[in-house]
Amino acid sequence: MGLCLTHPRAGYYSDGDPLGAAGDFVTAPEISQMFGEVIGFYLVNLWQQMSEPRSFTLLELGPGRGTLMEDALRVATRAPGFADALHLQLYEANPALRAQQQRRLGQYHPYWADSIEAVSEDPLLVIANEFFDALPIRQFVRAEDGWHERLVGLRDGRRAFGLAPALTPDNALPQALRDAPVGAVYEINLAGIDVVTRLGQRIAAQGGALLAIDYGYERTQPGETLQALHRHRFADPLERPGEADLSAHVDFEVLARSAAAVGLTVHPLVTQSAFLQRLGVVERAVALSKANPDQQEPIAAALRRLIGPDDMGTLFKAFCATSAGLDPIGFR
Repeated sequence: MGLCLTHPRAGYYSDGDPLGAAGDFVTAPEISQMFGEVIGFYLVNLWQQMSEPRSFTLLELGPGRGTLMEDALRVATRAPGFADALHLQLYEANPALRAQQQRRLGQYHPYWADSIEAVSEDPLLVIANEFFDALPIRQFVRAEDGWHERLVGLRDGRRAFGLAPALTPDNALPQALRDAPVGAVYEINLAGIDVVTRLGQRIAAQGGALLAIDYGYERTQPGETLQALHRHRFADPLERPGEADLSAHVDFEVLARSAAAVGLTVHPLVTQSAFLQRLGVVERAVALSKANPDQQEPIAAALRRLIGPDDMGTLFKAFCATSAGLDPIGFR
């Protein structure tokens, strides 16, 4: 999965633009400016709670076209002192997307990081929208004799899934899965745990917060969620290596445990709908409709996609872990 997505020459994210109608998927920031704008309000609120530090780092993981950050900073930089204190850092491997980010965010003089690390000892605010779902997972399958890791190999000259012959010890799996039935699948995102641990250590020491918005589940549970998307359609994950987007649902309980283990305060997980509404997305939609009466229906449609229970509203969750003493808006 990691090779298919990030191989420097043949990986899915190594070149081209996967977003939009001509790509393979559409993210919330591309649906409406409202998404990024209310996150800008969230950022200002945290900065103010931290006593408005004169220097801080804002790191976005997987910024896509830069749309979310452009919309967020258009709002956030209206707060006196915010723009002067800002050091913008972007983690992005795709050259084509980096070019778009430069066009949108060049005025903020961003720094592109080649690894997921903070580059200063200032307070650190991290945003990750649909980032953790694209990190490589490992899968384990319960067979008659116990758990085996699922791997990729060849069968009759074609790529195929199979099970490793060696057993995985029961004590290597969460307690909740020890009695899972035969055929159950367990997925673990070790890369996600590593990201939260490394950035969490910096946030705990320097002050700040990590905000992750993604689709996933609140509690660790069995289930196979690995999927491939090609041209907005589901595809066989093994059929087009490097040409299809691969993703899996995020286990937010694992991220929460990882954050808490390094000393962060983990705030209650909320749906994207609740998070955006607490930040005032409905009021923002009303204001946009009044200012642009000819766009009322597209604005209403975008709002439904962002917060509607049959769209992104409940499937997507907002996760936040902060240094001690912060009370992030949207999670209360």
